[in-house]
Amino acid sequence: MAHPVYQKPFPPSAPPVVGKVTHHSIELSWSREWGEPRTGPPEHWIRYRVEEQDPKTHTYSTIYIGYSRHYIVEGLASSTSYKFRLRVTSPSGQSSLSTPVCVSTAREPISGRNLHQAVNMNDVEELSKILQSGTVDVNVCDKLGFTPLMVAAQKGYARLVHMLVEHGADVRMKNSSGKDSLMLACFAGYVDVVRYLRGFVGGWGGRDGGGCSPLHWAADGGSLQLVTYMIQDGCQLDVRDSSLWTPLMRVCAVSGNAAVASLLIKAGADVNVRDKDGKTPLMVAVLNNHEELVKLLLDGGADYHVKNEFGSGAAEMAKAFGRENILSLLEGRRIL
Repeated sequence: MAHPVYQKPFPPSAPPVVGKVTHHSIELSWSREWGEPRTGPPEHWIRYRVEEQDPKTHTYSTIYIGYSRHYIVEGLASSTSYKFRLRVTSPSGQSSLSTPVCVSTAREPISGRNLHQAVNMNDVEELSKILQSGTVDVNVCDKLGFTPLMVAAQKGYARLVHMLVEHGADVRMKNSSGKDSLMLACFAGYVDVVRYLRGFVGGWGGRDGGGCSPLHWAADGGSLQLVTYMIQDGCQLDVRDSSLWTPLMRVCAVSGNAAVASLLIKAGADVNVRDKDGKTPLMVAVLNNHEELVKLLLDGGADYHVKNEFGSGAAEMAKAFGRENILSLLEGRRIL
């Protein structure tokens, strides 16, 4: 038996009313139809169905069905237009369909992701807009623990570095390995960025998690122009990391860059400094088969008689590791 209230023709439905709109959701509501009695079991109530249009096929699919007069559509894309319509069905099976309502989601709010994207793209205009909005923490870290300033510094984006610092970026902030923006710029070899940041940290005394200084990272990076600038600026040459390695030791162990080593040696770097195992730069150069460095160190006064804590010197190491080229060099100098 049909419900008596709905025997007369079913009226056309009004379109859903748009409420709060965000960048990912749209609130929809609708009024009660015909007084909509809510007595008795739900099957005697009016049922509502919200339908969304597919923009490609222009067909509608149901996204909500029930008895509520309120629904929030979530998981939407920002700055996107959507079209919805309401289908109302009476307990007797009669139904009516509203005209569609078109509504667009809001623009996605500015976030740290937008800030990092602008920096990575070297987008001066977009970065300026974001910084001027004042809605994002200028020191927000990305997934790798890098601040926008760190990213700009290691990429050499000098103008962006200036902009970020002027808007409060923390020059002394460090990433998970303890490196700050200055160290990252030193490794990348950007002299203009290094020169600018150096003025805010007050010198070259910073250390990362392994005890490395800016000069350690500059030496690793291999920029002769930068290393020269740092030496001329009074950077300490024989600063040690947690393994007691100086920048010269790291060159001997890591890059083997003879040009950088030559700069350090000529500036007065200690060629006989010893690490925690008693190794000297000469020994490290031999172990890593850096023949050119061996020549430079010997010419710079490296003592080939020195032994490590296990009683081995540079010549013994060359023999043990089969460094034939270095053995020939040592023989030519009558060291063996």
